[in-house]
Amino acid sequence: MQKFDLIIFDWDGTLMNSIGKIIDCMQALARELDIPIPSEKAVRDVIGLSMPEAMRVLFPNESDATRLGWIDKYRTHYLVFNATPSPLYEGVPELLAELNGRGHQLAIATGKARAGLDRILKETGLGPWFHASRCADETQSKPHPQMLHELLIELDVAPERAVMVGDSAFDLQMANNTGIASIGVDYGTHDRQTLLATNPLGVVSHPREILQYL
Repeated sequence: MQKFDLIIFDWDGTLMNSIGKIIDCMQALARELDIPIPSEKAVRDVIGLSMPEAMRVLFPNESDATRLGWIDKYRTHYLVFNATPSPLYEGVPELLAELNGRGHQLAIATGKARAGLDRILKETGLGPWFHASRCADETQSKPHPQMLHELLIELDVAPERAVMVGDSAFDLQMANNTGIASIGVDYGTHDRQTLLATNPLGVVSHPREILQYL
């Protein structure tokens, strides 16, 4: 069994069940703007991308400038108007504590913006478990490898000693593009078959099940 020094987690759909909230807010934005409302599947399929890239995929007929102007409107829905719960998945705090106790370094690579990640880490109290993080407004959007390259350099970990855990094909493709191993979770954005197509070490259905690959 491979020994990994560094475990890098995606956030939305991997540690936190925020998928429903993201879908609700994106559809509410479209209603507010009186433009075609993207389907639940369409929104699911862009979760994990940076917000500008997600907007480009969902609303391809609009200009970059127009889409960028919508991002703050989306964030207002997410932070102010929408009350959909976004709980941590069952077992996540215990998993992070156990991994830390085993001596693993933990990091986050997320499509969230820095302000959003910092806010949610403070709200959940999980911030102290993580040694480093990268957000989509600081680097290239997934599946570009820059996010992971920067984490490996910052934490001084060789690619073969790191693993990426995520719920979307973008997460696992990013790992492939970086030359590190990956583990998929099928309780978030993408289904098991979609994740298996990216050749991860395995796909699990509960956060604690990743321990079998570590």
